[in-house]
Amino acid sequence: MAFTDAYFEGVCTLAGVLAKRATSTASLGRMLSCGHALPVTDADFDGILVALEPDGIVDARMRKHDVPESQRGRTRLAVGLGPGFLAGDNADIVIETAWGDALGAIIRDGRASDYSGEPRPLGGMSRERYARAPVDGIFETTSAIGGLVHEGEPVARVGERTILAPLAGILRGLTHDGAIVSRGGKIVEVDPRGDPSAAFGIGERPGRIAAGVVAAVEDALRHH
Repeated sequence: MAFTDAYFEGVCTLAGVLAKRATSTASLGRMLSCGHALPVTDADFDGILVALEPDGIVDARMRKHDVPESQRGRTRLAVGLGPGFLAGDNADIVIETAWGDALGAIIRDGRASDYSGEPRPLGGMSRERYARAPVDGIFETTSAIGGLVHEGEPVARVGERTILAPLAGILRGLTHDGAIVSRGGKIVEVDPRGDPSAAFGIGERPGRIAAGVVAAVEDALRHH
């Protein structure tokens, strides 16, 4: 999700990896060949497949409640992350995304765990950490990830509605200023532990999921 900042700001860096917004579908191939930066785009996905003819797809949207469409057959390898994916059905390989010992595991037969609906507690807080969009609209904020907030402090607006910090702590998640949000969607997350460094870099969960994806792709390459 951090790389979506490149869509708004043109560039973004996470853990030493540079991402840049691609200005057109035609520029994607050149950027990938160059290898200097990861291209970010919201171009039509089918058009991207035609333009790039990639060897694989990783569907990392993790949409939780929605059943993902099948990606199998569109490329040589289709990897699906999390709920709704069944290996051999709508993906070739599935990666477990639920917290637990199996987090990041490669699933070649079976499905990933269903969405539990319960976020992992931080500092004894789970659902209480989040603020959700009260209405559809444009998210506006001058706050920043890692910033200290107090409970009830205004941190953003959606349309005419003010968004208040749900509790005291550090802003760990924050929708980008100018983004279009939908009613009920998570738009703010506060970490009550109060450590700004915990809001940056690659967290344990995405790190383990990414390691599973890399291992699955490397194994597929060895067998082709």
